[in-house]
Amino acid sequence: MQTLNLAKELYSETEAAAALNISIAELHELLDDHIFTDGTQRPERVEFRYSDLVLLGFWSHSAPVNKVVRMPRRA
Repeated sequence: MQTLNLAKELYSETEAAAALNISIAELHELLDDHIFTDGTQRPERVEFRYSDLVLLGFWSHSAPVNKVVRMPRRA
């Protein structure tokens, strides 16, 4: 993850994806896989705090664990 200016309070999707060195589509996939799992739709516009980027960065660079059974998405 790139070093960010910590004085900034909110980051757009474009800024977040750039900071994480991933595409917007990959960012949306992370959000859909880890955040919006209760059947609610991802909002059209999402803003992030630095702490959100830290967690998203962890998820984007962690290897899948085969010992964990993922619950199916709610439809």
